[in-house]
Amino acid sequence: LERDVENSYLASDAVDDDPMTPLLGHSITYRIAVGSQAGRKVFTLQTLPTSGDPFGDGIGKVAGSSLHAGVAARADERKKLERLCRYISRPAVSEKRLSLTRGGNVRYQLKTPYRDGTTHVIFEPLDFIARLAALVPKPRVNLTRFHGVFAPNSRHRALVTPAKRGRGNKVRVADEPATPAQRRASMTWAQRLKRVFNIDIETCSGCGGAMKVIACIEDPIVIKQILGSFAGGGGILR
Repeated sequence: LERDVENSYLASDAVDDDPMTPLLGHSITYRIAVGSQAGRKVFTLQTLPTSGDPFGDGIGKVAGSSLHAGVAARADERKKLERLCRYISRPAVSEKRLSLTRGGNVRYQLKTPYRDGTTHVIFEPLDFIARLAALVPKPRVNLTRFHGVFAPNSRHRALVTPAKRGRGNKVRVADEPATPAQRRASMTWAQRLKRVFNIDIETCSGCGGAMKVIACIEDPIVIKQILGSFAGGGGILR
């Protein structure tokens, strides 16, 4: 055995008493992590396996990992590129395929049945929470890694990013006015909220007029006073 120093960031520095270690281990081996049934295989629903190879052209599976290279997009196909990026960055769990059984267990329907015919996975509520906990990334771990000209230390990064940030590029001083291009580089919080979750807080739901964020209030006492005044005094809007 030889240590792979190039991928040393993949090595876990957790100790044996780390509570996340058994959760991760049980998650990748499809075993129950907590409760009286801990260590046993999770309950699954299966159908007859499909005949033939489910992988088509440009798709392969090796050592438990699959590679999909069957989609191509030109540089000018911005909508297609955005759709592809949204697909690969989608969450790990789909709420639309989650349901409860009559016994109160959590049933999760797989988008595509496994090769052995597995279509659903059944979890006890506490074990399902443990599965979700195993999906939470550790602090200060980048979930998206950039390579090539988009890498943090690339000398060409400032030429291809909207904000013109990169090694060797002049950093704008706080007192210097930003150019129109620099102001358009980063989206506001409201714009990101609309783009990611389709929640538009800049449009009034009553009249359809434009709204503007004027302040961010975090003091609970001030929030209670403001909501109480809207409720006619004494009450709190919910």
